[in-house]
Amino acid sequence: MFEAAGVDAIITLEVHNEAAFENAFRCPSVALSTAPLLIDKIRSIAEDRPISVVSPDLGGGKRADLLREALEKAAGRPIGKAFVEKHRSSGVVSGDLFAGEVTNALCVIVDDLVSTGGTLVRAAKAARAHGANGIIACVAHGLFLPGSESALADFSIDRIIATDSVPPFRLPHGPVLAKLETISAAPLFSETIRRLHHNEALADLLPYQA
Repeated sequence: MFEAAGVDAIITLEVHNEAAFENAFRCPSVALSTAPLLIDKIRSIAEDRPISVVSPDLGGGKRADLLREALEKAAGRPIGKAFVEKHRSSGVVSGDLFAGEVTNALCVIVDDLVSTGGTLVRAAKAARAHGANGIIACVAHGLFLPGSESALADFSIDRIIATDSVPPFRLPHGPVLAKLETISAAPLFSETIRRLHHNEALADLLPYQA
């Protein structure tokens, strides 16, 4: 439908399935990541503390690992990693396996989106139980569906960082909105469009592929 409408290129932010996206279009397509938007913010929060990037499920392992690599490159020091096992059956989430070293670390839980917040809270509690001393939840798309205003108020999560791809209009005033920081994705999109227009390289905007 996009191609039939005559679009010249497709630009997305943190697609859920990058492999499917790459094979979906004949026109130029760019899958941007949130990493360029998050790296400086995470480093300023962490300062000299150890950092560990946590995937809330096995499916997001690549996303978390590539953010960790970008952080390592920017910070010039080792960044830890961990993941939480998650199984979903008939709407019920289970699994209690936690792998990785997070003791005394600031943990960055990274996901493509947050809906009700259950997955993020579950990962945060697991990281806390294994010795994390701080939790930041970083998501590209903050849907914040009903229930998230209570789930994400859990003390296991210190801060939430989301882009403005979806304005947090569903969140009422309260503890979740108070610990939410929204960062603009507009500069990343505008620079990508400019470079595509002038046939300039995009490699440095795509740390996942660097």
